[in-house]
Amino acid sequence: MSDSVIIVGGGLAGLAAAAGLAVHGVQSVVLESRPRLGGRASSFQDAGSGEFVDNCQHVAMGCCTNFLHFCRLTGLAPYFRAAECLHFIGPDGRDHRFAADRLPAPLHLARAFAGLSYLGWSDKLALALGLRALADPAAGVERGETFAAWLERHRQPPRAVRRFWEVVLVSALSETLDRISVPIARKVFVDSFLTNANGWTVEIPTVPLDDLYSGPLLQWLIGQGVEVRVSTGVERVHVADDGTPSVELRSGERLVAKDAIVAVPFFRVLDLLPPVLADDPAIRGVSELEAAPITSVHLWFDRPVTDLPHAVFVDRLVQWVFQRERLAVEGSPRSWYCQVVISASRMLAGQSQADVLRQVLAELSQVWPAVAQAALLHSRQVTERRAVFSPLPGSEALRPAQQTLVPGIQLSGDWTQTGWPATMEGAVRSGYLAAENILRRRGQSDLLLQPDLPVSPLSRALLPICDPDLADKRS
Repeated sequence: MSDSVIIVGGGLAGLAAAAGLAVHGVQSVVLESRPRLGGRASSFQDAGSGEFVDNCQHVAMGCCTNFLHFCRLTGLAPYFRAAECLHFIGPDGRDHRFAADRLPAPLHLARAFAGLSYLGWSDKLALALGLRALADPAAGVERGETFAAWLERHRQPPRAVRRFWEVVLVSALSETLDRISVPIARKVFVDSFLTNANGWTVEIPTVPLDDLYSGPLLQWLIGQGVEVRVSTGVERVHVADDGTPSVELRSGERLVAKDAIVAVPFFRVLDLLPPVLADDPAIRGVSELEAAPITSVHLWFDRPVTDLPHAVFVDRLVQWVFQRERLAVEGSPRSWYCQVVISASRMLAGQSQADVLRQVLAELSQVWPAVAQAALLHSRQVTERRAVFSPLPGSEALRPAQQTLVPGIQLSGDWTQTGWPATMEGAVRSGYLAAENILRRRGQSDLLLQPDLPVSPLSRALLPICDPDLADKRS
């Protein structure tokens, strides 16, 4: 029996667990069925352009303390760029520069909100009152209502709902407001905008994610003694009568270790677990989790179409646009690459890719006339149909803890109990929590989970954030 930890799954959750164990002297073997690391937050090589592009653009925020810690720990931090401001493109095509002032939270973004001309002053007053009500930790908990119902109960104007609440939440959670629980909506707004002046900042990778995973991250893991095996499918996780876990590979090989972490998507986990766990009511609930889709439209033009590195489109089909400097590939024509992100993209079901492309190009052209003048050299549409789990009311009760009833088997993934929705932060948190459980089993009391950003004194004074230790609680 190996003393290493077997980690099934090479997505962010599994990689975070491996990193957390490694820095505390515990070796691991990461098994990934795909030929590349990263799971759903990964890249693919586009045959038409020859370039590696992300299946969907992933960003982090300043409130993602564990993901940012993971990046610093493994040497990935230099490959992320903090956006000094966000660009909100209003329905009239006007660019609204959204940046913070040198004021403490929650006043740091007051002037930025005031400058959003596509919202009337009555909308802004309603938003301020709505945000204050949402800051209450008890908001919506007893009613078990959707956030759409909560907004209606709090008399949020339809224009404010479409041009603010939807813009933020659909992008953050990839769900429509009628399928989002109030506590999860609260989590997004409180952590991002209300408690700390750094929570709202956006960190954008400067290279395709595959460059991170296959480059500096892989080298760091190897340097720490982590064994990484890609293209290694797992058939089943077993548990012996004495509680010892083992992992059966599709090749027929079996690995036995003191501890194992199953870090796969929620819709795969039950098929891999031994019956004693797959039938456990505490885990079985994941079968009731629902999934939400994200669609990305990748565009290659013969010239730059905007001078903005990114933009948030308001009240349109297009939600986010990211423009990256041209990725030169030998033998390919000179081009400029844009990625359009459409979260909660169920509305595209039944539409052809040509129809979606026409709608996307039409909206981009209305804002940036250069799009109509540019030649579209190549395009590709990718839909991740089970990109994230839907944060429906009641879904929190379906999320299992990392520690299973078998002491040697942990679960990890953004769908486990992390206190966060399905994000890169949630994935890293789950990996750290699973690693902490293993460290404790081996006599180490070291903590990996990083604290949240501290709540500003002014936020405590102005908002009904009842728990003064909110920022110090472990999720």
